[in-house]
Amino acid sequence: MHTKIFSATTIGVSAHIVEVEVDLSYGMLQFFIVGLPDTAIKESRQRIQTALKNCGIRLPERKITVNLAPADLKKEGTLFDLPIAIGILQAAQLLTVSQEFLQETLFLGELSLNGTIRTIKGALAIAYDAAKMKKKRIVLPKESAQEAALINDIEVIGAKNLVELIAFLRNEIPLAPTQCPKNYFDNVINSTIDFSQVKGQYQAKRALQIAAAGRHNILFIGPPGAGKTMLAKRLPSIMPAMTFDEILETSKIYSVSRKLYKQPLITQRPFRSPHHTISQAGLVGGGSNPQPGEISLAHNGILFLDELTEFKRSTLEVLRQPIEQKEVSIARATQTVNFPASFLLVTALNPCPCGFLSDKKRNCHCSRQQIERYLEKLSGPLLDRIDLQIHVSSIEYDTIKTNKPSTSSQELYSAVKKAVEMQQKRFDSSTLVNAAMTPDLIERYCILTQPAEDIIKKAFTNLNLSMRGYHKILKVARTIADLSENLNIDVQHIQEAIVYRSLDQTLERMKG
Repeated sequence: MHTKIFSATTIGVSAHIVEVEVDLSYGMLQFFIVGLPDTAIKESRQRIQTALKNCGIRLPERKITVNLAPADLKKEGTLFDLPIAIGILQAAQLLTVSQEFLQETLFLGELSLNGTIRTIKGALAIAYDAAKMKKKRIVLPKESAQEAALINDIEVIGAKNLVELIAFLRNEIPLAPTQCPKNYFDNVINSTIDFSQVKGQYQAKRALQIAAAGRHNILFIGPPGAGKTMLAKRLPSIMPAMTFDEILETSKIYSVSRKLYKQPLITQRPFRSPHHTISQAGLVGGGSNPQPGEISLAHNGILFLDELTEFKRSTLEVLRQPIEQKEVSIARATQTVNFPASFLLVTALNPCPCGFLSDKKRNCHCSRQQIERYLEKLSGPLLDRIDLQIHVSSIEYDTIKTNKPSTSSQELYSAVKKAVEMQQKRFDSSTLVNAAMTPDLIERYCILTQPAEDIIKKAFTNLNLSMRGYHKILKVARTIADLSENLNIDVQHIQEAIVYRSLDQTLERMKG
């Protein structure tokens, strides 16, 4: 007897349909799985046989052959346990599920030895693409059902164990489709950190406001204890709320990485802060079965690289392409996997090994050679991709003890919100931001007054700007103009943008 059950697997963050074909033929009880399975799938033979036995189901003495098609698509993980078990029961005529039901349904799940259906990774990503596969429902573990139920166009059936699912398929008990509670999409920020806790540093706060409004990459350089990390950690408090599409995009990445845990959705912009000892694979993704790295986990959020010069230069250089393309491609011999990586890069570093170069309070004891060696990890092309470059000075005692209230996150966010609304209206898009403007869009929307045009012309020559650097200044100036609700870019906007772009020249002077 032969039967076919439909399942799916994820490659990157996209789902691909897998046909689980099961054939039972006369002979001694043998169990074969073919179709390019990995070790975890091959081991499912023991899990499935034991789970069925412990659920009171005795398999007939037959030769069992399972084919996972297409055979040239590599499958990995344990989510095929359930469809294989259902396929065996259907082929053995221990179940008589209609072909129409089987044709419209995806089965996913890992079986424990007592028949419990364990949670799986990638449930949201598979449910998201189920409609494209022309499927109407998905049957999966109860613990993963809330995650999959976030997609409205698919019926989600969650089962606790194999006994319950078999009873449902035999029409002995009902299993109500899992519903998505509306409050899962509430984007409420409950944070105790606020920019009002940061004394002084007005230029740094202004730069972060610009970064949040236009999604511009930013670099802080200054002595230890000046507040670089403190400032960066408060950036999420002024970031615009995530759109529905951004929530789903980000949650899909966490789903395939098995990082959703008990939360069914990522509703706050991610803030990822990897340690400087991280490997290239950990940062951009990789592995024999490629998994998302930190830059993908920071998708639609913030990637904060503290102590930037402590990272390996080779590790930093792999960021160059993802920063521009907003995705990363990981090539292996058998496949190429793409992961989204649209993140706001925030970096911080000390100006020298001891940290006190140009500090007003403490003297630097580093030699020029030490400073050159320390800063050489920052290549020109990488710095060229950072829009805002800010020097953060140490705080004076009078600034700390002043009774003057510091600018709060709410005050900064009010201008950010208006700037974002201007961008949405300009681009007729809820996701396109100033930092992502193409040269054509820059030409169309970065309209300069004549005095502003004269200033950028001088800066292009005096600062030895590349074409990318020139475009970066125009994009930042566009955001500054949006914050002040100006349609055209005027002198004060272009001047401020140029100030934020001159640090790479300072670093070059430090090196030589």
